Amino acid sequence: MSFSIGLTGGIGSGKSTVAALFRECGATIIDSDEISHRLTQPGGGAIAAIRAAFGDGYIDADGALDRQKMRQLVFSDPAARRRLEGILHPLIRTQMLVQAKAHAATSAYSLLVIPLLFETANYLKLVQRTLVVDCAEAAQVARTMQRSGLNEHEVRAIMAQQVSRFERLRRADDIIQNDGAPDALLPKVEQLHRRYLALSSGSN
Repeated sequence: MSFSIGLTGGIGSGKSTVAALFRECGATIIDSDEISHRLTQPGGGAIAAIRAAFGDGYIDADGALDRQKMRQLVFSDPAARRRLEGILHPLIRTQMLVQAKAHAATSAYSLLVIPLLFETANYLKLVQRTLVVDCAEAAQVARTMQRSGLNEHEVRAIMAQQVSRFERLRRADDIIQNDGAPDALLPKVEQLHRRYLALSSGSN
């Protein structure tokens, strides 16, 4: 497995934008959300276990996870959220390992995009370094409302289930501040990309 960095940040912080810039620089990107979506599509590897744990009512007519209905459940029922995470996280972690190993021979390092990196200890074991994308909480709320159609209460409910901004920053090895214009991100990404290339070279 190549040198791996865990990229995380609160909802609406700009993780996907930063990951896309790292991809343009040549980094291998492995996204836990993309894996989760594949696992919960029709025929996905998590569907049978979700059906067994939650019943047919949480699987839509196409055979995929009913995301809206499940979102409503896990926000109101912490035990249900833990049950869902207990199904998904081990499968996601396994897929991330498979992808990282597959790219090890051709990529200097892998960037693992994991929103719940600090909330889920087993993900931390996959990475040698952590990168946090950070912005003001007001910006998180505004960006998420704009892109998702959720209201402020719903966005803040999601934020409340994540580690605090203070804790995230405290545990970060590297931080990209994303409060400014989008074009301000590229120089920050390029600087870190060079650092990660050097670190990966030294780890081999």
